[in-house]
Amino acid sequence: MNSHIKHVFWLTLATLFISTSGALGKFIAIPAPVLVWWRSALAAICLLAFCFYKKISLKVSVKDQLPFVISAVFMGAHWITYFYALKLSNVAIGMLSLFTFPVITALLEPAFSKVKFDPTHILLGTLVLVGIYILAPEFNIENNDLKGLLLGLLSAVCYALRTLILKQHVSKYNGTALMFYQVLILTLILSPTLYYMDTSGIKTQFPYVILLAVLTTAIGHTMFVNSLTYFKVSTASIIASAQPIFGIIIAYFFLKEIPNWNTFWGGLLIISTVIIESFRSRKQLRSNNKKY
Repeated sequence: MNSHIKHVFWLTLATLFISTSGALGKFIAIPAPVLVWWRSALAAICLLAFCFYKKISLKVSVKDQLPFVISAVFMGAHWITYFYALKLSNVAIGMLSLFTFPVITALLEPAFSKVKFDPTHILLGTLVLVGIYILAPEFNIENNDLKGLLLGLLSAVCYALRTLILKQHVSKYNGTALMFYQVLILTLILSPTLYYMDTSGIKTQFPYVILLAVLTTAIGHTMFVNSLTYFKVSTASIIASAQPIFGIIIAYFFLKEIPNWNTFWGGLLIISTVIIESFRSRKQLRSNNKKY
């Protein structure tokens, strides 16, 4: 199998696994911070076991420790706001608003690396905003769907920042080790929530929490982090643009959620913008490779 096609295949599979977070996050009846703690703690156990099995080094240089902690905090904020978005609205709105992160990533990337700012990203960002406007049910702060949409956008910003910070270190460390430290740090940070929030729901929700921790997090996110070795952050994010589509299909079959036409047209504009950037990024990558 061609090397590029193989990497795209694994990234697509990772996208499918990550897409289960929408239906699972909506379905599991546990407060978001508690759910993220369980997700992180169980994923940490799985990833640590895998690292020992594969004899993956877990050594981290002192200068990289602070960036690891900061990126883990952004990942936790991303997950928590995302789950609240799902609870307040529905899987379609939650996932589509989150999936503005590829364009947000592209806009922020020049501040984190030597990638030059591309004015075209302003146009793409504007198209995404139009998609969000169509997606929004009504601009009434009391409307739960609007609250979910805004939280989804906040989640997208946190996700973009986390990925960009982590991108600086993927070449130094194994992707599984990176993800292990992310969820381990998050487990420690969120431990107090077990004492201040209702955790009784875990008794009936545990099988679904395990699925979220293992399939979505330990496997899906680790595969995505590994993909950053072969793709630019913006390109990897954009190739994963099928995530909302997978998530909405999963929600349709398991939660019986049917998106309305506003969701369809707004989502179509957002995903189309993401796909346009995907082709642009790949063309630029080929052009840069020819120079060398």
